[in-house]
Amino acid sequence: MDEQPPPRRIAAPRLGPATIESPLEAAFGPDDDSYRFVPDGACVRENAEVDASLPPAEGFLFEKAGPRAKLYFDPARSRAAIVSCGGLCPGLNAVIRSLFLELHHNYGVPEVLGIRYGYSGLNRDTGRPPLTLTTELVADIHHEGGTILATSRGEQSVPSMVETLDAWGVNMLFCLGGDGTLRGAHAIAQEVGKRELKISVIGIPKTIDNDVRFCDRTFGFVTAVDRATDALYCAHVEATGAFRGIGLVKVMGRDSGFIAAVAALASQDVNFVLVPEVPFELHGEHGLLAALDKRLDARQHAVIVVAEGAGQNLFAEARKDRDASGNLKFHDIGPHLKQTISDHFNTVGKPVNIKYLDPSYLIRGAPPNTEDRLLCDQLARQAAHAALSGRTDLVVCTKSGRFMHVPIAMAVASKNQIDPRGELWTAVLSATGQPACFRRAD
Repeated sequence: MDEQPPPRRIAAPRLGPATIESPLEAAFGPDDDSYRFVPDGACVRENAEVDASLPPAEGFLFEKAGPRAKLYFDPARSRAAIVSCGGLCPGLNAVIRSLFLELHHNYGVPEVLGIRYGYSGLNRDTGRPPLTLTTELVADIHHEGGTILATSRGEQSVPSMVETLDAWGVNMLFCLGGDGTLRGAHAIAQEVGKRELKISVIGIPKTIDNDVRFCDRTFGFVTAVDRATDALYCAHVEATGAFRGIGLVKVMGRDSGFIAAVAALASQDVNFVLVPEVPFELHGEHGLLAALDKRLDARQHAVIVVAEGAGQNLFAEARKDRDASGNLKFHDIGPHLKQTISDHFNTVGKPVNIKYLDPSYLIRGAPPNTEDRLLCDQLARQAAHAALSGRTDLVVCTKSGRFMHVPIAMAVASKNQIDPRGELWTAVLSATGQPACFRRAD
């Protein structure tokens, strides 16, 4: 049997050699194990599961995140900036707070700026002046939803943003956001490199859709699932409280249906889960309407959860317009499903009572739950370690319970999506009893 090549090690880009002693050991004492420095050779394997009967599977080895004994930047002579972009997400304030605490109190960075209203805050012609973060300002923000820095969508001139960072003397930029934000961070890092500036650019994955590649979980996702599960409970109550009642809930998930799938598993009251990864039809023998009719005849109620990006194939024409972040705008599947279901049962002469819920903005603006606050704190501190060590153009991700450095270009090359043949979707099918036509993509 031919031996397979070992996993390929992926090194994060660096600004230069790290030669400065970390102040963490002195701050906590040489006998304190609170900080155990990560050696540069430590890695996290992309594929945790292996078949012992086969040679090691090919894959990637990413740098393990964590504090380094040697730093590139002298913390006492550094200035950091934090920017949050895109839509709101539970946990933004928690990340901002922990970043500030790690940089300012543990490393001794004298000033941390908060960029206001996303990347537009780096446009000195139109942006608002940055905030100077303080201990008092961030004291209780981890309990609050939203972001004290506010946010925005839309592209800005990359050279102009880099010029602003250079003029402000910023050495480290932390970008909190999803796919579009990370692409912007990568462009900033590339422009910094062209100008041979010494500015580290670190991404922290923020998306309740949980769709960042190489990342098991992004902050805000668990809170979103909690809130979506509450909505599904209410939908189930409404559905069972009426004859032939239907509870229809739309949740966020443009390209990935993780919120819909995981909330359905947590709820255990959902009968149909509709996600972007598994196309479905409405009409015909194997369509949703026929399956829904059978369900109502048998049990007199049904609960449906649909991700916002599901069912786009049901519309006559795909939309071609885009939002300020460059994302293709989708047709609104929720109202379309409600109207189509109502029309169908009116036509066949069977009564239905539909209750439609869209909790999207209630979820986005919620404060993070305990599990997300913990993840926010961990991601923020790992990002601080990466930046001070001189690493750049990377996003901090979690994989199999470990934190690692993933080059941004790799992280945004594709989306993290549900595998229609994987364990998660299999569990959804078991819990819902969905018919074969919703079981997997063709």
